[in-house]
Amino acid sequence: MSGRDLFCQPRRIRRGAALTLVFASVLVAGAATGNLPVSDRETAADDARPAAPVGRRADVARAAQEAMTVGTSPLEAAERAVSRSGDRWAAVYSPDEYEEFEDALDGRYTGVGLWARERDGRIEVTKVGSGTPAAEAGIRAGDRLRSVDGEEVDGRPVTEVVSLLRGDGTGESAGTTVRLGLERGTRTWNETLRRARLSRDTVTVRETADRITVIEVAAFTKGSGDEVRTAVRRAPADAGIVLDLRGNPGGLVTEAVTAASAFLDGGLVATYDVEGEQRALHAEPGGDTSRPLVALVDGGTMSAAELLTGALKDRGRAVVVGSRTFGKGSVQMPTELPDGSVAELTVGHYRTPSGRSVDGRGLTPDLEADDEALERAGTVLDGLGGPSR
Repeated sequence: MSGRDLFCQPRRIRRGAALTLVFASVLVAGAATGNLPVSDRETAADDARPAAPVGRRADVARAAQEAMTVGTSPLEAAERAVSRSGDRWAAVYSPDEYEEFEDALDGRYTGVGLWARERDGRIEVTKVGSGTPAAEAGIRAGDRLRSVDGEEVDGRPVTEVVSLLRGDGTGESAGTTVRLGLERGTRTWNETLRRARLSRDTVTVRETADRITVIEVAAFTKGSGDEVRTAVRRAPADAGIVLDLRGNPGGLVTEAVTAASAFLDGGLVATYDVEGEQRALHAEPGGDTSRPLVALVDGGTMSAAELLTGALKDRGRAVVVGSRTFGKGSVQMPTELPDGSVAELTVGHYRTPSGRSVDGRGLTPDLEADDEALERAGTVLDGLGGPSR
């Protein structure tokens, strides 16, 4: 495994959209999407269903090489091969797109600085980064996004909305403008924002009035796992902890394992297969195993964030509160093509410590909650012996 579990949204065929959609949640919006339809059964027998189609790396590389030989575009040949593979999560990048992809793993991105989710067919702003173009324009959480550059967004997947927000899907969109149609209560208005190169803190820590330490992880970028561990060590000794993974689209799987090590004393975090070869991920010893812990999740909790949630849930370390997670449990690995472009293809799937498959079904929380999830988490922590009020 390459050590990263990509911020995966479904691949699109259109050239230049792959980066946007694979990293949609990270680059502009933390996409708290609607839940996928799944069976209520989550038994080991039910997990024995056939795996999703796996992209053929050799076939894609061969198609690109043949295109290079005859003087046509290896990237376009790879895109055609990926399209035929049936690999839902595959993506093909130009060298420039892949460079921005790497930047995103470092927490840098091009955008306007807002996070959004789909709710009842509408796109709702859930968070606005301080000092960003969206913040300077006065956009705030709870606003409804009605249109982007004149295109109505109601009923569209949040990933497609993010594609419109980002523009051409590369760093070259920085400095260009985007016109947003917005709604707040009875007021409707338009704002023209200039896209910018931004950086983000993917881990934020705060203490509530009830002396609960809330650690919010927006994505697993480089260094985020150590930030979680540091936050746990610095939390007051008698404080319960809420690990907020809502809207977290995933990222570097090694960082998710490091985060797991903050709460586990070694042991299994997940198993996964790479083209049939079985492998395992283990936490480092020495984590805090006694402090009361609640993990918050929702339909935008994806990929590496689901891997972490599954480990904490299966090993009895955390009570999971929220709504069913997205259900992205596949593993992608990169293949460099002759012209320097890169194909990311599915090579296998991971399972939680109990052997549960996440792909296509997600994880069911121990306690269902929506807008009141944080309040419900506080109640749970009280019951687990967290701070008194």
